Amino acid sequence: MGALVKLIDAILFLFFLLMAICAPLFDAQACLPETLFPDVLLDLKNWYSSRVGDYLVAEKPLFFVGFVWLEILFLWPLSILNLYGIFAAKSWFNTTCLIYGVSVVTSMVAILSELTGSGKASDNLLMVYFPFLGLSLLAFLRGLLPCSTKTTSSISKRHAFARKKRA
Repeated sequence: MGALVKLIDAILFLFFLLMAICAPLFDAQACLPETLFPDVLLDLKNWYSSRVGDYLVAEKPLFFVGFVWLEILFLWPLSILNLYGIFAAKSWFNTTCLIYGVSVVTSMVAILSELTGSGKASDNLLMVYFPFLGLSLLAFLRGLLPCSTKTTSSISKRHAFARKKRA
């Protein structure tokens, strides 16, 4: 079980790192003025939306802009917290991971429902969004797993030492 949790944590670490970098640089372009971003990032967004056919990024529907605001104000700081939680093996990591996973799963279900229901989505576009659904489900499930053995063993040793000291 410990090796599986470490593998999941490694995958989630890469996912949270990607989100910590992409959210302020790429996703924020949907809700913030273009003058705040360098031309390189604007060209990257335009290339992506034309290459993949991401009409949500190009057209900026209001529900999508709302999800981007949620990502910038809530999920981006939470992804940075989760990076620290994985790196430092914090006991609160399960809780923050669960919160992150539930929020992103909810957003991805709404976005994927729009993509499949509109008929505008290509297979390439769906292949961009589906991994985020899978990784957020992984984060949700990781939040339900028990704490890592490193943290629980140090806590149990502390309690055993305290009992010996009192006796």
